[in-house]
Amino acid sequence: MNFNYSNPYLSTRLPVFARNVVSTSHPLAAQAGLRMLYNGGNAVDAAVAAAAAMTICEPVSNGLGSDSFCILWDGKELHGLNASGRAPAAWTPEYFRRKYGQDVATPPKRGFDAVTVPGAVSSWVAMSERFGKLPFADLMQPAIEIAERGYLLPVVVQQKWAAATPELQSLPGFAQAFMPWGRAPEVGELFQFKSAARGLRAIAETRGQAYYGGEIAQAIERFSATHGGNLMASDFAAYQPEWVKPIGKDYRGYTLHEIPPNGQGIAALIALGILGHFDVAGLPVDGVDSQHLQIEAMKLAFADVYRFVAEPSSMEVSVDQMLDDAYLASRAKLIDLKKAQDFGAGNPVKGGTIYLTAADENGMMVSFIQSNYMGFGSGCVEPTFGISLQNRGHGFSVDAKAANPANLVAPGKRPFHTIIPAFLTKDGQPVMSYGVMGANMQPQGHMQTLVRMLDYGQNPQAACDAPRWRYNAGLEINVESALDAQTVQGLAERGHRMEVINDSYQDFGAGQFIWRAGDPKVEGYVAASDARRDGQAVGF
Repeated sequence: MNFNYSNPYLSTRLPVFARNVVSTSHPLAAQAGLRMLYNGGNAVDAAVAAAAAMTICEPVSNGLGSDSFCILWDGKELHGLNASGRAPAAWTPEYFRRKYGQDVATPPKRGFDAVTVPGAVSSWVAMSERFGKLPFADLMQPAIEIAERGYLLPVVVQQKWAAATPELQSLPGFAQAFMPWGRAPEVGELFQFKSAARGLRAIAETRGQAYYGGEIAQAIERFSATHGGNLMASDFAAYQPEWVKPIGKDYRGYTLHEIPPNGQGIAALIALGILGHFDVAGLPVDGVDSQHLQIEAMKLAFADVYRFVAEPSSMEVSVDQMLDDAYLASRAKLIDLKKAQDFGAGNPVKGGTIYLTAADENGMMVSFIQSNYMGFGSGCVEPTFGISLQNRGHGFSVDAKAANPANLVAPGKRPFHTIIPAFLTKDGQPVMSYGVMGANMQPQGHMQTLVRMLDYGQNPQAACDAPRWRYNAGLEINVESALDAQTVQGLAERGHRMEVINDSYQDFGAGQFIWRAGDPKVEGYVAASDARRDGQAVGF
C-alpha cells in the first residue's frame, strides 16, 4: 500500500517508523512493552507487559479484574484467544428474579451481581506460556513498579476518573482504591496503587495460580459474600481461556480478521461485506455520500448482530450464514443512497476498554484488547490485592423473551461481548494489527479507519485522526465536531438524527495501529496512536 503521508486533519501525532513497536493509550505502558523488547523479548512479551501496566495506568478502562481478547501472528499463522468471563455457577434467570423482581430484564449495571469470572490474567499467562520468550515474572515487573511508586495522572484519564466517581464512590472498595484523598486525583497528582502491586506480585510469583483458585480467588470470594454476591473461588478454578480460529471477510484484496462470537467483531465483517458492493473509493472521502453509505452498512450489521450473536453454542444461526456473500448482497440492496433508514434484522438462515498492539523485527504481531466494560466496571475493588472487577454480566439477558434469547444468562455461560481486536492480512500474510476501543464504537471504528486506508490510501495516523461518527439506534448517530459542516448538513437532510459531540473519548473510541511496511528486519512497521487518549506509539 502506498500511503499518502500528508495529514488533512488536526493532530498532535505523527506516524512512528521502527522495526520493533508498541502502541498503547498510555506512554508508561508503551514503554513497559518496549522494555521487554529491549531485553530480548518478543511482541507477545511486550503486549503482556503493556497490558499489565495498563491496569494501573488507565484504571477507568481496565483492571486486574478485566476480560480480554487477542489475535496474534506468530510468524507463520494467525491465532485467536477468547478470555472473556463466564457466569458464576449460581447465576440463573431465577437467581436474578428472586433478588431484583420478576420484571428484571438484565443483571444490574454495578455491584457484584454484574461480575463474571475475569479472564484477562488468564490471557497473559496463556500467551506467555505458548508464545513468550521471557520469564512471566519479568513481564509483571514494570506494572508492579508503576503501582508501587505511582505515576502522575494524565489529562484524559483524569477527566473520566472524576466523571465516574459520583456514581461509584459508595460501591465496595472503590473509594479506598480510587479516591485516595476522598476525591478523584487531579491532573498531575501522584496516584499509587499498592494493593494492586501486591496482587501483581502474587500473579507473577505463581504464574496466575493465585488468581485462579489460590489466595486472590479466595479473597474475592470472601469479599463477594460480604457484599451479597455469589462469586466463588471454585468459579475461578474452573475458568480457562479459549484458543479460537479468527473469522474473516475479504475487502479490496485484503482480509479483515476478528474473534468469533460471543464478541461483536462480526459486525465489522458484515459491514465491509456490504460495502464491497459499492464503489466507495469513487466518492469523496469526507463527503456525505461516503459517510452515509458507511453508516447504513453499519446499521444493517448491528441489526443482525444484536439479534443473533451470543455464546456460539446458543446461537440459532452460524457465522458462515451471517457472512454469506449472497446474503450480504441482499442486505446491500436495502440501502437507499439518499435516505437514512431504521433496519431490522435479516434472515441469515436463508443464505470503558483499552487496546494495544505490538510487533517485533522477527515478524510477530499482537492485537490485544482488555476491558472492565463500563468505566471502572462493577465499581467493586477487592482491597487486599487491588482487583478492580468488570461488569460484563450486565450484558446477559434475564428474560427468555428478549430481543436476543440466545443471550439468556446461565451458569458458566459467556455474555455478548463488545471488546474486539482486529487483524488484517493480504494473501495469507500479515499486514496490520489494530483496534479501536469504545463499546459499540469498536466495529464502527474498525470499518471507518479501514475504509480510509484501503479505499482512500490514508496512512494509519491520518485514518486514526480523521473525524468519526457513531451509530446508536434507529436513525440516531453522534458525529464528532470536526466532521465537515457540509457533510453534517447533508446527513441531516437524508434523515439522520444527529448530535454533534465534543467528547471524543466517550463517544468515538480511540485506536492503535501497526502496519507492516515490508520485511520487519529491513523496512519494519508504521505505527499510530490515537490523540483522543493519552497514548503513545514507541519503537526502536
